[in-house]
Amino acid sequence: MKRRNTPTKEAVLAVLANTGRAMSQDSIEQKIGIDINRATIYRVLNRFCDDGVLHKVVAEDGKQYFALCIKCDKNKKPMYHFHFRCTKCETIECLPIEVNFSLSDKYLVESVNCVLTGVCKECT
Repeated sequence: MKRRNTPTKEAVLAVLANTGRAMSQDSIEQKIGIDINRATIYRVLNRFCDDGVLHKVVAEDGKQYFALCIKCDKNKKPMYHFHFRCTKCETIECLPIEVNFSLSDKYLVESVNCVLTGVCKECT
């Protein structure tokens, strides 16, 4: 289903594209620069996830981060990959490492959440 473009969608995508890293809804709201309802931003983020424009990363503290799929060709993007969360600057970035695993045929994997936590290059 084709969705219409709105100023909120454009603003959210611009913030994520300019940072190049995954961001929390709160961080996006602070950087967006226009007055938009918090629930509207969250709804837009989840629709983008449903449409394959963004993917959601849940860190070990339960906080959700959203990453723009800019490094991935939609047809060739690794289905499962690692993310790195910096404990100092609180950013999360996609890593170009694909996760490979094998399970018995009894399991059907629908998603994987792999987050490595530490200090990024900019903060060390």
